Amino acid sequence: MLDIIKEPWPWYVAGPLIGLTVPTLLILGNKSFGISSSLRHICAACIPANVSFFKYDWKKESWNLFFVLGIFFGGMIAAHLLMIPGEITVNPNLKAELATYGITDYSNLVPTQLMNFESLWTLKGFILMVVGGFLVGFGTRYAGGCTSGHAIMGLSNLQWPSLVATICFMIGGFLMANLILPIILSL
Repeated sequence: MLDIIKEPWPWYVAGPLIGLTVPTLLILGNKSFGISSSLRHICAACIPANVSFFKYDWKKESWNLFFVLGIFFGGMIAAHLLMIPGEITVNPNLKAELATYGITDYSNLVPTQLMNFESLWTLKGFILMVVGGFLVGFGTRYAGGCTSGHAIMGLSNLQWPSLVATICFMIGGFLMANLILPIILSL
């Protein structure tokens, strides 16, 4: 049974399962799907209420924290039980291109030559981890949500801002992967 689960699920199975999350949340609890708002709820619970951005009843949204914890622990369990040991399969053309940047270790989901504590203190590591993390966080707040909230929840509700945000996410991703990341990796 686990062998069937260990294989990647085709898009026509995984996609509808993700898509069914939206009506399930709406029908069962009148809730919106999104992940980035959970950070605001955590801050509202921990920061004194004198900061106006955090003055709201975060306890009404505590379900979102359990949802995010479920994703985190589900991912940990899946990684522990379902990951096939060995090298991650990467397209040979991509592997050849990444080798020109010194990325050759595919034993983890993220190459260890990019994401490790030692590389945090290099220019390349600082840009990728700290600056990239800040930009993702800033962009999420500026766009009023993350990719999952806009692309899954917002588009399914035919919201114009979510369409604009999703198009911008895609353009940004293409520019990053094809133009900016090669420059950073060559540092």
